Amino acid sequence: MYRHFFKPFLDFFIAFTALLVLSPLLIPITLLLALANGGKPFFFQKRPGKNAQIFSIIKFKTMTDEKDPEGNLFPDAERLTGIGKFVRRTSIDEIPQLLNVLKGNMSIIGPRPLLPQYLALYTKRQQRRHEVKPGITGWAQVNGRNAISWTKKFEYDVWYVENQSFWLDLKILFKTIKKVVISEGINTANMATTEAFNGHN
Repeated sequence: MYRHFFKPFLDFFIAFTALLVLSPLLIPITLLLALANGGKPFFFQKRPGKNAQIFSIIKFKTMTDEKDPEGNLFPDAERLTGIGKFVRRTSIDEIPQLLNVLKGNMSIIGPRPLLPQYLALYTKRQQRRHEVKPGITGWAQVNGRNAISWTKKFEYDVWYVENQSFWLDLKILFKTIKKVVISEGINTANMATTEAFNGHN
């Protein structure tokens, strides 16, 4: 009952309310990122959702598209802008995904949506993470985020799928707020993206 009725309703209500409340913050952040990224404040990328259906995720764009003379993008840490560091450190870059929640592509709580090329690398058990909608935050994020291995992340994701409940979601939500406040589990050393998944790590 919770997963199929109450959770979708709560997702929509929370996402809609949060966007209204946060709009005074999001508007200037959008303008600053547009200035820092050549008029592109948002980042769109294809990700697999529930049942591995592909959709476009939306996040704030924290890195420029600067390339070397050979046409290759500079390393992530070099392309990260000043405002981008702040946005990523405070997890504000994730807030535009509330629009994905309103569209029904995502949930507030669930396994993080990863890259499509990882789909072929999952074990049968790891594939179970796609039995539910992906989330803005999840059980793996409040239990280590970037500080744990991919294998551990997937264990947490599947455990969440098997134990999903209102009380678990509430616990994850409060733990997420706490971690955002203290910036725990975020790669603050160089603010680069996490290591790619290769099917073994």
